[in-house]
Formats: sequence, structure tokens, C-alpha cells
Amino acid sequence: MCTFQGERYLVAQLESIAAQTHHRWKLWVSDDGSTDKALAILERYRSQWGADRLAVVRGPAEGFAANFKSLTCRAEIDADFYAWADQDDVWEPDKLARALAVLPSAPSIVPALYGTRTLLTDSDNQSVGLSPLFTQPPSFANALVQCIAGCNTMVFNRAARELFVEASSQGDALPPDWLMYLLVSGCGGRVHYDPWPSVRYRQHGQNLSGSNLTVRGRWQRARQLMGGEFRGWVGANLDRLARVRHRMPAHQQSVLDEFVRARQRRLPGRLIGFWRSGIHRQTVLGNIGLTVAALFNKL
Repeated sequence: MCTFQGERYLVAQLESIAAQTHHRWKLWVSDDGSTDKALAILERYRSQWGADRLAVVRGPAEGFAANFKSLTCRAEIDADFYAWADQDDVWEPDKLARALAVLPSAPSIVPALYGTRTLLTDSDNQSVGLSPLFTQPPSFANALVQCIAGCNTMVFNRAARELFVEASSQGDALPPDWLMYLLVSGCGGRVHYDPWPSVRYRQHGQNLSGSNLTVRGRWQRARQLMGGEFRGWVGANLDRLARVRHRMPAHQQSVLDEFVRARQRRLPGRLIGFWRSGIHRQTVLGNIGLTVAALFNKL
């Protein structure tokens, strides 16, 4: 878990972790320089739970993506499975149990990732809707242009974590959820998308990123797309992917190469190249937006 000025909602999240039906867990928290009561709350829970249950370290103070990257790459954190957590959510009691009913089916050397929908709530934790339901199977061609699950829902095995560390140990930090989906699907791993919402995802004024179901969220993403920010994210993801190309099966390498070539072409070759690569988003509206982005060279 990464924290920063999180005193308002932190207790509810800590209590939801304590209430998990899967009991074999340890919580590592990286605090990014909170000046509110967040650290005092964490110290109180560490006293209650014990140091074997809760460890608190100092973050790099370079933003949420750098904090998650730093914490995920810490060598002293050693486990068979890992889960990312936001400071202001509430986990459903079966979150870890459902993930661990799926992930161990993959051989330990195969990267495996579990992610879910979320139940959207207001600042008082009252339900206001659900995140989109995605019905197409997870795939590398999808991961190149979309992340289907939030970081706050993801649970992954040791092999996936090692892949993340190898790809992201150098350079600027990227949003970890999209990168993890891209790496696992691109390197022949297993991705399981669960339509059951595992997290109560608060929507409030301090969200660093929120749901794209709201008018504000959709407008923000449209601006990111047409302003070139989305293309920048794609390019940064491709840079990280290049570091683990030696782990990618031949088919994924072929898809990647077609996609990279298409990004460099003019019309109509750009559209033909994207079509050949098989890239797609999960919804009709999403694919319309993808086509618009391709037309204006924003991928």
C-alpha cells in the first residue's frame, strides 16, 4: 500500500484488510511524506498487529507511480503472491481468497495476474455504480492499448513481480496496473479477469485517477487522448516492454513489431498496420475512440 495524506479513509482500508477471509498476509506500506495523521494511524495499527503484520517504509516522494514502483521493487519484500492497495478503498472480505483460488493454478515460473471490476462509491462509501464489465478475454493485443483492471484490484505471483522489477527498475515510473497487464500478457503469462467487484473504489475530490464512467472522467481521458498524453504512455510502455523482449513468445513479438511499425507510418498504412496487429479495446465505444486516435496519430 502507498500512502500520502491519507488520514481520512485509511482506517477503513486497514480494517478491510484485517477482515480478509484469507489470513496469511503481511502489509507493507510506503508513505510518501504525509504530514497529516496517516503515519500515526499506521503506527497505532503496527502496535496492534505487530511488526510481522505491518511494516512502514519511506517512499521516494516523487508521486504515486514512483511510490508503487519503489515499494514493488524492494528486495526485502519476499512472498509467493502480492497485491497492490490504495489508501482510500475498502476491500471486500473475499478479495484475497478469490485471487488465491485462481493464481496457484499457474506454474510458479509463469507470470500470473488477477484483476477485477470495482464497486464505485462516493466519499461516504455509498455505492454509486460499477466499473465497466469487460467480456472479451484478456490478451496482449488488448493490453497494448488498454488496461482492463485497476492497480487496486490486482493480485499477482512472484514471477509477475520479477518481470515488473526487470522492466521498470530503471527510468521514470509508469502507472503500474497497465504496465503489469502488458508485461504478463506479453510474456506468455496468464491473466484472469474476474467480473466480481473486489474493491469498493471511492470517488472523491482527491482521487489521482478516477472512474471513466463520470462525465469528468470521460472528458479527462478524451483530453489525454487528443493532447498526446495517451501516445506518450503507449510509447513509455513499449520502452519497458523492450527490456523483457527476450521473454516474449514469437506470436507476441510479431504483434508487437506490427504495432510498432504501424505507429511510425502515415495514413492509410497506419490504419492497415494497426488492423494487422489485432489491437483492440473491450467495447464498441472504446474501439471508435481507438480508430479516431489512429487517424490523428495519437497512438
